[in-house]
Parts: sequence; C-alpha cells; structure tokens
Amino acid sequence: MTLADYLPIAVMLVLAAGFVAVSLIASRFFRPDRPTPEKLDPYECGIVPEVEPSQRFPVKFYLVAMLFVIFDVEIIFLFAWGAIWTELGWFGVAAVAIFTFFVLETLAYVWKRGALDWNVKRRARYIQPDVQEAA
Repeated sequence: MTLADYLPIAVMLVLAAGFVAVSLIASRFFRPDRPTPEKLDPYECGIVPEVEPSQRFPVKFYLVAMLFVIFDVEIIFLFAWGAIWTELGWFGVAAVAIFTFFVLETLAYVWKRGALDWNVKRRARYIQPDVQEAA
C-alpha cells in the first residue's frame, strides 16, 4: 500500500469537513434575525392544546421502547445470517455466536439493573429488609 491509496479517503474527509463548514456558515446567514412569537412556540402537531396532560409518560416507557428496537435489530441480523449461513461456514457461526453473546450479556445487564421492571417498588428483591428483622 502506498500513500496514493489513501488519497480518496483524504479527499472524502476534506469534502465532508467543507460541507459541514459551508452548512454552518450558510445557516448563520439565512436564519431569521427576529423570530415571531409563533416561531418560538413549541410545535405539537399543529393543534393548540386545550388542557395540559394530567401526567407525563414515565421514562421507563421510552427505555423499554429503545431496548425493544435494539433487540429487534438483532433479530434482523440473525435472519440475514440465517439466509446465508451455509456460505459463511464456521467463521459465520463464530461471528454470530460472539454477537449473540454480547447481546445476551447486554440483556442480562439491563435486567439486573431493573430497566425492565415497571413496578420496582413492589418487587420483593428491591425491598430493603428492616433492621429489626436482621437482628
């Protein structure tokens, strides 16, 4: 390998940095200087709310949703691997075994940290024993 082999990568890095710089400078010139109050209001589906919601969604709802997406993407990778596993041979089996190990390790960590428990206070393993019971 020579230095000339890395020239396309260097050109791509220069183009990417140039695009970022031009985008930041252009956004500074084209942004509104005095936005109206309507522009400063939060946008919520174009409908003005009549009443505020009584309660907010708990953060655990979003955490479980993100975890679902992560583990769902793993299934997509496993389906792709299953379609060509005979062509990959033992290398493919080892790669998927390592990938699955790390995903299962992540699941065990998330489970142990209690991210999948919706009612943490009601779970027996999270209730601290009283000092009198220990004596």
